[in-house]
Amino acid sequence: MTVTLAIIVITGLVSFYAWRNESFLDSMILNPQKVLKRGQWYRLLTSGFIHADLSHLLFNMFTLFFFGTLIEQVFGSLFGPSGPLYLLIFYLVAIVVSDIPTLIRQRNKSNYNSLGASGGVSALLFGAIMFQPTEKIYLMGIIGVPGFIFGALYMGYSFYESRRGRGTINHDAHLYGAIFGIFVVVLLYPPVVPYFIQQISNWKLF
Repeated sequence: MTVTLAIIVITGLVSFYAWRNESFLDSMILNPQKVLKRGQWYRLLTSGFIHADLSHLLFNMFTLFFFGTLIEQVFGSLFGPSGPLYLLIFYLVAIVVSDIPTLIRQRNKSNYNSLGASGGVSALLFGAIMFQPTEKIYLMGIIGVPGFIFGALYMGYSFYESRRGRGTINHDAHLYGAIFGIFVVVLLYPPVVPYFIQQISNWKLF
């Protein structure tokens, strides 16, 4: 079993258990006040393994499967047998890092809660875009959009919605997860930058 599949299985099992055990879900969810006042820092990570409902879980795990698998293959080529370990560390740290802005921004709201793997998934998605910027990402499984265009739209939308501060979706996690994903890929493999630019410069609409 690949690391990507292992993450999906574990996340699925933890999420299903949390839906049937409210106290367990409450102990895992990201609540800034409980993190800061009670020192429950583990919530920055555990919140990435629980989801609001089945559709939330399936969407994140579907995205994780495709882009996590790609990154795992790339890391395998770059780092050999250590590739899967790089992926695991990348994903787990991305969950934590993407939640830190939320922790800071919502620190005074005792009733604020956040959950889901979106931060980690966004990091993998944008890491994949750096390696394959012109490959199409299909919206709703129908509309194909080149990765670099999708990425720009995604980050712009996440930034806009984050500033609005409405709804229940943690757009900050999406945005900062994406930024972290780009940063890590460039840090680990700097040649990806000229490759990314070259691929875009050679891209043609038709």
